[in-house]
Amino acid sequence: MESKNIIITGGSRGVGKALTIKFLEEGHNVFVIARSEDKLKEIDALEFGKQFKYAVLDLASLEDFNVLNEYIEDWKRVDVIFNNAGLLIKKPFKELTASDYMQSWKVNFLAPSMLIQAMLPKMDLKSHVVNITTMGAVQGSVKFPELSAYGSSKGALITLTEVLAQEFETTGPRLNCVALGAVQTEMLETAFPGYIAPINPEEMADYLFEFGLKGHHFMNGKIIQSSVSTP
Repeated sequence: MESKNIIITGGSRGVGKALTIKFLEEGHNVFVIARSEDKLKEIDALEFGKQFKYAVLDLASLEDFNVLNEYIEDWKRVDVIFNNAGLLIKKPFKELTASDYMQSWKVNFLAPSMLIQAMLPKMDLKSHVVNITTMGAVQGSVKFPELSAYGSSKGALITLTEVLAQEFETTGPRLNCVALGAVQTEMLETAFPGYIAPINPEEMADYLFEFGLKGHHFMNGKIIQSSVSTP
């Protein structure tokens, strides 16, 4: 398969890390944006050479997303973006502050929006944006207490996906959203302490790998529910 250029946010741990390593092992070029420099250096130590690029950045505080182009100035195009980074704040509604909501929305909604916008010049109809959301943000799904900031911001990402799929229908990129159920990650442990998920990050990464490369040939503006359990 021809080598593709892949951007993954939150690619230093959990599903994002597993997905990063999967793409690198398959010979693709990957640019990861994450906050944990130590975790990114662990991936860099695997010696994938020029295939792997990374930026240690907090997407919630980044004002100029066009600066990201400096890291991939040698890329003529971007084939797939995985907006995977997420911030989970678990608090009773009555304790949530405006700052909690703003942080959630910056990471879970605003950052994906601005990243897509910044990368538009490098994308076309063959490009695919995969927005990672949660089953807790899907209309009609089971909801859980204390996750209102997280669920509402990820719900907005679903709507963004549907709207942009129409806006860029003739020019690209194509956009789809994958709503994850329970995957055994640090975030799941924070949300549901002690719960053991039926899916591990590597298994989910295998699925997202194929979907990222091929899903846009078959669908656009769709919400894929990838879940076998509740939570």
